[in-house]
Amino acid sequence: MRQRPAALLLLAVLLAAGCSHAPREVTFHAEDNPEKLSQWGLFTIGEGRIAPHRGMVTYDLAAPLFSDYAQKWRTIWMPKGVHANYRRDAAFDFPVGTIVTKTFYYTTPEGVAAPQRSGAVVKTVAATYQTGIGGLDLTRVRLIETRLLVRRAQGWVALPYVWNDRGTEATLERTGAAIPLTLGDDGGGDGAAAAAFVYSVPNQNQCAGCHATDYRDRKLLPIGLKARHMNRSFAGEGGEINQLKRLAAMGYLDGVPGQAVPRNANWQDEGEGVAARARSYLDVNCSHCHSTGGPARTSGLDLDARTADPRLLGLCKPPVAAGRGTGGRAFDVVPGHADKSILTYRMQSTDPGEMMPELGRALSHDEGIDLVITYIATLAGSCEENGGRGRIAAR
Repeated sequence: MRQRPAALLLLAVLLAAGCSHAPREVTFHAEDNPEKLSQWGLFTIGEGRIAPHRGMVTYDLAAPLFSDYAQKWRTIWMPKGVHANYRRDAAFDFPVGTIVTKTFYYTTPEGVAAPQRSGAVVKTVAATYQTGIGGLDLTRVRLIETRLLVRRAQGWVALPYVWNDRGTEATLERTGAAIPLTLGDDGGGDGAAAAAFVYSVPNQNQCAGCHATDYRDRKLLPIGLKARHMNRSFAGEGGEINQLKRLAAMGYLDGVPGQAVPRNANWQDEGEGVAARARSYLDVNCSHCHSTGGPARTSGLDLDARTADPRLLGLCKPPVAAGRGTGGRAFDVVPGHADKSILTYRMQSTDPGEMMPELGRALSHDEGIDLVITYIATLAGSCEENGGRGRIAAR
């Protein structure tokens, strides 16, 4: 009898030790929010690489949401025996149990001895360290955060996990985090071209600022997991093939039609045309708010890729309650004159009271701004004042 408490104590210690190990398979948590990212069993870290576990599918978008030049590795996982349903224009209808991950990371300067501890990072527009099969090469990578969108019975839940200095584990940070970094050009993370900034991990409530795309119910939804954003080829299972066809072949997506699937242009592909590329960029970066049902619907600006009305796209449209965010400019978009357009002014600003988007950045996106400036230069017409309202006049 005297040995029984000791035996029970030993058993408890062994059980606790066993529970502390990360699961080898993806583990869906229907109710609890694990403190550590590893408890979800999503990744294996070793041999200089972070690799996805079985059933996780890497995907990419035609144009990314800009986040202070952070690169993003995106994956989807679903339990066996279930699938998402295709929707032409809205986010796909995902089943309970779905886990969407987005890992934010930066390239580090060449020759930095301890890149994870260094605050120096390098601007790299394209994601150069990830593949659709092998995960993410960590050789010159500073891991920042991994955001989870988890589809539970009551709806989607957003969980931000912040990586430690060694890049070995990420911890749930409901209140967000502020990470000081210095961004340099491709040649290095220091010198005259470097810019110091604070990367902001959003708190759990701020996730709704982008993902609650319908003002009527304020439910969180994925942004990028729509046909028009994903209708592109990307390397992965089955080779370099269309992502929607891959998901359908894997049993992850049902109902994909054989034709008439909407498609946004690759914002970096100059062969796609300036207008198509700029509209794709504005769609993914702005339309989750600036749409007919979005939080910014009262602005009268609708930057959804499907919008055709020039006025809704901002042409010669006076601002609505923009305050000092107008920069003293009279119209959202002045054809041929980006320097007179409120749209580009707010994209260029880093003032929290003026900039757009309002969340998720401390820097301006030079390449995206240049694309929109070029797009506005191609627009024909002119704006004329008409009793305090603008109108479009043909040239």
